[in-house]
Amino acid sequence: MTDERTGDALWPALRRLPPGSGVVFRHYATPPADRRALFARVRRIATARRLMLVVAGTQRLGPDATHGRGPAGAHPTTWPAHSRREAIAGVVRGATTLFVSPVFATRSHPGIRPAGVMRAAQIGGGLSIRIVALGGMDPRRFRRIRRQGFDGWAAIDALHPRVRDQKWKAVPR
Repeated sequence: MTDERTGDALWPALRRLPPGSGVVFRHYATPPADRRALFARVRRIATARRLMLVVAGTQRLGPDATHGRGPAGAHPTTWPAHSRREAIAGVVRGATTLFVSPVFATRSHPGIRPAGVMRAAQIGGGLSIRIVALGGMDPRRFRRIRRQGFDGWAAIDALHPRVRDQKWKAVPR
């Protein structure tokens, strides 16, 4: 997942992703012209490294796959799910992958109570769609929760060492 907070740490993170991984290009707050230029650079790296590139937001940036409610008429490839209702909406809309979040406390959603592993697993459980854990995820946490039905994990902070090492306040459960 890309994010304005990562700055230039985005480039080494993209280069560390293994071929076959995916990138959800967000950068919602970036002005449109700058967003298009940044997207073009991310697309070049994604193509060269055989990474799936998914675009979030309503700005059309090309024929790439979309995340959530993209531009009018766009078919979503990935879908955000914070509840069972949102998970079902993603399946109905034809998404192939759900990002269930936040599983753990995360700086991306400060003050939001994390779902926790079991609740997050219930959000996407039993649906005929890939389930990806998001929110406070890192490789260690994924190894711990993968048997709960998650097909993969996604991150912003865990891929960027300078951001990853900063602390955030966890919301009590």
